[in-house]
Amino acid sequence: MKVNFIIWLSCILLLGHNSFAQIQSYPLSRVSLKSGPFKNAQDVDFRYIMQLNPDRLLAPYLIDAGLPLKAERYGNWENIGLDGHIAGHYLSALAMMYSSTRNKVLKKRLQYMISELERCQLKNGNGYVGGIPEGKIFWERINKGDIDGSSFGLNNTWVPLYNIHKLFKGLHDAHVYAGNDAAKNILIKLGDWFIQLIQPLSDEQIQKILKTEHGGINEAFADLYTLTKDKKYLNTAIRLSHLDILNPLIQKEDKLTGLHANTQIPKVIGFQKIGNLAKKDLWGDAAAFFWNTVTQTRSVSFGGNSVREHFNPANDFSKLLASPQGPETCNSYNMLRLSKALFEGTGDSKYLSYYERTLFNHILSSQHPKKGGFVYFTPIRPNHYRVYSQPHTSMWCCVGSGLENHTKYGELIYSFKNEDLYVNLFIASQLNWKEKNIKIDQNTDFPKSTQTEIRIDTRKPKKFIIHLRHPSWAKNYTVKINGMPYTEYINDNPEYISIDRTWQKKDHITINFMPTTSIERLPDGSNWGAFVHGPIVLAAKSSENELTGLFADDSRMGHEAKGKLYSIYNAHALVSDQNEYVTKLVPLSNQKFKLDSLVLEPFYQIHDSRYQMYFPLYTSKEYNDRNQELLRKEKAFLAKEAMTIDKINCGEQQPETDHSFKGEKSHNGYDDEVFWRNTQSYISYKLSNKNKKGNIIEISALDEIKIENISIFINQNEVTNLAIEKNKLTISMDDLPEEIQIKIQSKQNKFSPRFTEIRLSQIIR
Repeated sequence: MKVNFIIWLSCILLLGHNSFAQIQSYPLSRVSLKSGPFKNAQDVDFRYIMQLNPDRLLAPYLIDAGLPLKAERYGNWENIGLDGHIAGHYLSALAMMYSSTRNKVLKKRLQYMISELERCQLKNGNGYVGGIPEGKIFWERINKGDIDGSSFGLNNTWVPLYNIHKLFKGLHDAHVYAGNDAAKNILIKLGDWFIQLIQPLSDEQIQKILKTEHGGINEAFADLYTLTKDKKYLNTAIRLSHLDILNPLIQKEDKLTGLHANTQIPKVIGFQKIGNLAKKDLWGDAAAFFWNTVTQTRSVSFGGNSVREHFNPANDFSKLLASPQGPETCNSYNMLRLSKALFEGTGDSKYLSYYERTLFNHILSSQHPKKGGFVYFTPIRPNHYRVYSQPHTSMWCCVGSGLENHTKYGELIYSFKNEDLYVNLFIASQLNWKEKNIKIDQNTDFPKSTQTEIRIDTRKPKKFIIHLRHPSWAKNYTVKINGMPYTEYINDNPEYISIDRTWQKKDHITINFMPTTSIERLPDGSNWGAFVHGPIVLAAKSSENELTGLFADDSRMGHEAKGKLYSIYNAHALVSDQNEYVTKLVPLSNQKFKLDSLVLEPFYQIHDSRYQMYFPLYTSKEYNDRNQELLRKEKAFLAKEAMTIDKINCGEQQPETDHSFKGEKSHNGYDDEVFWRNTQSYISYKLSNKNKKGNIIEISALDEIKIENISIFINQNEVTNLAIEKNKLTISMDDLPEEIQIKIQSKQNKFSPRFTEIRLSQIIR
């Protein structure tokens, strides 16, 4: 599509006068997928996209604009505070899927969505369009400088800037990928409205707003600058960059532990983009330092990071190993965006290696390959499982990014630098290289096979260089041209070989290789490792029992696998006194291995099952000593969980939102390896007491709890029968209702203790 290419080319030119010294990727419209796991994932995603009802996604925008509804809005996260966020992702997904497939049904649906948003914007009359609940009142408070927020709540509204950022990006993508000019017009008006909104605020007030999760709002304005060349948008992008995150990264300081992971990654994408556009080299260096820190010290074998959505200590992955809330798919979605930008800016193949590992393992595995549905958490806890969304019940953030993930597999298979072609990934596909009137076909069944074939279809002989990726995991790498061995290639880049020749019609290159197999320990150096065959992470199906909620319902935390936690003590362990764990594998096929009584296979192929990806690694002596300690800890953990009816991890986004957090003059943080929340006014939550079994409420804190400084209310009644022991407060009450509202109020405007957990349990007396 001509307009698509022009927009893409203009974006490249705006990167600066040295942009063509860097590697650039072809637009999605130039690359089509062929039969294989990625094409299947794209097709499954297409069906999911088409099941969603645009009018239901648009309903929050019509409500806010005061227009009649055409359909009721969706439930789940779309009507409990994050109303409208999926619509922004949906615009991006429609645009990118259209660009990748040229399916006109997608374009028509996208045009309809844009026309409805245009109606809402016109009705509002000031450039604003959004689906945030009571948005006009909220934004009016912000404009007046009335700002009270913490990590995910701003004026008791759930991440409103994060929400509207999805619309900014969706409108941008509708224009860039699908050539929709109306989307660009809406985007510019929305951007101008936002600039006017924050104009009265001081820089200090802006930074206060940015403490609340806000997506990549700085990137959104950098993109507006790229589209318009108007410097006011770049200046706004700089102003909307969160200095509490940026400054430590500039100083090469890792202060990420305890931070909500996906809150930070989009900011860093913005830092990288602004660094390029504004010639701020330190900002680009900060983004690269962040990438190194996350991928080298905070990520697991399949590329994901975080536990319960937060960065765990780099030197202790024990909580990530134990938790059913493992790495979040949104994090990897954004880490791939950052990796692509850094690869294109530097040409450094380390970014591509991480991209490949995460794409083949986390992203490809995050969608059910037959029934559809997206995964939120991918636990590495042995013998646990994942949950899949459903089109009309699940409206999580990872549904939004999931809709996009499987539309854009063609974005980095091929790149170019001046007149050179780069083949980066072994994925069956075709490149339409219009500028040279050439088509490049890649035929491969990788990772099932260990071969790929590149066919060059040119009408006239053409001289150019093809750079073929030679990843570090590929041994015995051989090249044939037209069936004849070829060794005259250039090998200046350690992960590419370069062939410079005049290519004829029907020339073809055949690459054969042998993937290496290794075991990768967790980054903290602990005795847990995962097997990796080439770039493919291996795992074993362990059980199909007790897969509670495998396909999610519409509950607030339906994205978490709530089935029984099997003891880590029962995880399959490997014992070797010579560290020869890989030699235990017996090949069954190119991708399958026998390991004792288990069969290891690519993780992306494991679905509808519990699994084990990480294995405890022992010497004979360690097996006896450490296994007993693990058993003791696990017994205590499981016993406590068995008595728990409901619990709140204070200061963590999802647990607090799930329990209807409200508060004023409240702050949260991370100290002593735990999250906390305090208040100078009040905080409140709702606990669920299923079947009225709970009779004990325990409130834990980092600090000593003094009853003279706080009051506790349950369902608006002050509680007096309290037992306090230093930093733990216990309330014993029989006949508690099924819904319990607990409110903690400070006295005389004093800071309360830093509360870490509220747990409702059943104690059998």
